[in-house]
Amino acid sequence: MKRGTGRSLEIGYTLSSEERQPEELVKLAQRAESAGFTYALISDHYHPWTDRQGSSPFVWAVLGGIAASTKRLRVGTGVTCPIMRIHPAIVAQASATMGCLMPGRFFLGVGSGESLNEHVVGQTWPPPDMRQDMLEEAVEVLRLLHRGGEQSHHGRFFQVHDARVYNLPEEPVPIYLAAAGQQAAKLAARVGDGLICSAPSAESVAAFDAGGGAGKPRIGQLTVCWAKTEDEAVRTALELWPISGLGGQFKNELPRPAYLEQAARTVTPDVIKKEIVCGPDAQRHLDGIAEFVKAGFDHVYVHQVGPDQEGFMRFYEREIFPNAGAIAA
Repeated sequence: MKRGTGRSLEIGYTLSSEERQPEELVKLAQRAESAGFTYALISDHYHPWTDRQGSSPFVWAVLGGIAASTKRLRVGTGVTCPIMRIHPAIVAQASATMGCLMPGRFFLGVGSGESLNEHVVGQTWPPPDMRQDMLEEAVEVLRLLHRGGEQSHHGRFFQVHDARVYNLPEEPVPIYLAAAGQQAAKLAARVGDGLICSAPSAESVAAFDAGGGAGKPRIGQLTVCWAKTEDEAVRTALELWPISGLGGQFKNELPRPAYLEQAARTVTPDVIKKEIVCGPDAQRHLDGIAEFVKAGFDHVYVHQVGPDQEGFMRFYEREIFPNAGAIAA
């Protein structure tokens, strides 16, 4: 699919660990591949956002199942936080192993994380600027260990002593950085192989390009809730993904699902309609994808909220993929 700049547009799928059991995620990766999605990102959480979502398996175990049961689908973490809960030396080993199991099909998405998932190891949750500094150093550690050989690192935040990752893929695993602002986008350009955003931010893309990211992939996540009626979709989205209506730092700073549920009680159906593409109108889904394309993204991965993943898959096969080629910047 081509857009106005001549670069291709790829539509991917969100494997939502917060809503799906581990065996479901493996089956949905297979189904996404057969439906025509070319890639997927899988969330890496310790907790779901809310208890109602109800799931949060260990992503690296699930990825092993996906590797064994798919053939073409490219898969990345969306995203892993390598600054607290998991030391970057361990992420380096895990991601390199996945690169071996999925040659040319795995990429590592990293970000600065949320207290929700990282505070569980008992460390003080750092302020945002420090988290960005930690992420930058973590990527340095990842790349160091992905070179092969015995390596050591003595940094401000991380220590690595005499470590060697023995199982390395033929080509280094690409590392994409999540960014929610211009400074983070500049970091993604400087140290990453691509950009991941959860909103169609033209400002982030511009900062990414200006910082040296021109020509690298830009991946945006579109959240939708397909259902037979708009009202049904809004009810489902409000029940299972009310956090879409939370602004500010709630999602980054609150440490427990219960607190996020409390904060989300103020979210109304009208807010959900604004933040999530709800219902069976194909044009609204296409418009949602087009908003990312106009902002400069060349990859859009779609998160279907709720249990009806099969209905969503059939809808995209029938209504979206045949018409996505008309989307132009």
